Amino acid sequence: MTAHEREESGLCRLRVTPNAVGAAMVLDGVDVSRHVAAYSLQQAAGEPCTAVLHLSPRAGAEFDGLARVVVGEAPDPGPAAASFLEAIDGRELERAVLTRHDLLDGQPQELTRAMLRLLIEWARGDWAGWESSDAVTTEPAPERAS
Repeated sequence: MTAHEREESGLCRLRVTPNAVGAAMVLDGVDVSRHVAAYSLQQAAGEPCTAVLHLSPRAGAEFDGLARVVVGEAPDPGPAAASFLEAIDGRELERAVLTRHDLLDGQPQELTRAMLRLLIEWARGDWAGWESSDAVTTEPAPERAS
């Protein structure tokens, strides 16, 4: 596609190169990496790719060039947090915290702080350490035959 055809179509040349700290982003030959906090790419079969750039809070409003730009808004974390917390079994959380001695420090509000720390770990997908063999199970005792 020539530059003229790209200009008429409203498309830009975007190069995204992931690296250890994020991604290098070049938009029509201009490095815009420092202005972008996050991005997402979406493409339907036979259609051009749509790139949504989430601007960094420190990004300025200055722009020089032609582009069809889609700026995404950060999603509201409330509904996702509510769904996550609704799925937590209170007994399981308490048991998991009480078996994690590394979270208990004897200071005021230690149980609350430990529960919050554990919920943060779980929310990030770090489930290691709570499925200890020391954990107490709540299975009912088998019934005796009469």
